Amino acid sequence: MTPQNRALAVHLLTATGAVFAMLAMLAAVQAKWDLMFLWLVVAFAVDGIDGPLARKYDVKQYAPQFDGVLLDLIIDYLTYVFIPAFALFASGLLPGWTGCFAIIVITFTSAMYFADTRMKTKDNSFSGFPGCWNMLIIVIFAIEPNFWISIALIAALATAMFLPLKFIHPVRTERWRTISLPIALAWTFFAGLAAWVDFHPESWAVWGLVVTSIYLTFAGIAQQLIPAKSA
Repeated sequence: MTPQNRALAVHLLTATGAVFAMLAMLAAVQAKWDLMFLWLVVAFAVDGIDGPLARKYDVKQYAPQFDGVLLDLIIDYLTYVFIPAFALFASGLLPGWTGCFAIIVITFTSAMYFADTRMKTKDNSFSGFPGCWNMLIIVIFAIEPNFWISIALIAALATAMFLPLKFIHPVRTERWRTISLPIALAWTFFAGLAAWVDFHPESWAVWGLVVTSIYLTFAGIAQQLIPAKSA
C-alpha cells in the first residue's frame, strides 16, 4: 500500500465516526439509551485510534486534500456534544426548565470551545474542559443523581471550558501517560459494559465508570498543582 493510500485510509477511518454518530442518533430517537451509548463508545474508540495513525502515516503530507483536524472536530461535536445533550433532554432525567437549560449551555459553550484556537496546551493537553459531555452524561445515566447535582456539574464544567485549567489528553499528554492511557482504555471498557447491562445499578461497571471518569477529569488539574520533576 502506498503512503498516499495509507493516509487516505486513516481519513476514511475517521469518517466512520459520522456513521456511528448517525446510528447513535437513531437509537436515541427511539429512546434506546443503552444502544445509543454503545455506538458512542465505538465512536470514542475510533477517535482514540485515528489520531496516532494520522501522525504515524503523516496524513498532512500524503493526503492533504482532506483536513483531518476539521473532520475530527465535526464528528467530535456530534458524538461528544450534540447527541449526548439530546439524550439528556429526551430522557427526562432533567425535568422542565432544567433540560432546556442543560442543552442550551452544553451546545452553545461547546460550539465556542471547539472553535477556540487556544484549546491545546504546549504539552498537548487541553486548556479548559474539552467538551467531553459524553463522559459526564453517561455517568448521569448510570447513577441518576438528583437533578440539581446534574445541573451543578453541567454549569461547573461549562465554566471550566474557559478557565485556565488543564485537562489531559490520555494519548498525547506525555506526563503520567503510563497511567492515563490504561485508565482511558478502562473507561472505554466500563462505559461499554455499563451500557450493555442497561446501567444496572448493581453492576460493578457503573462504579468503574465513575472512578475512571474522576481520574480523567482531574488528572490535568492535579498536574498543574504538582510540579513536574526536572530531568
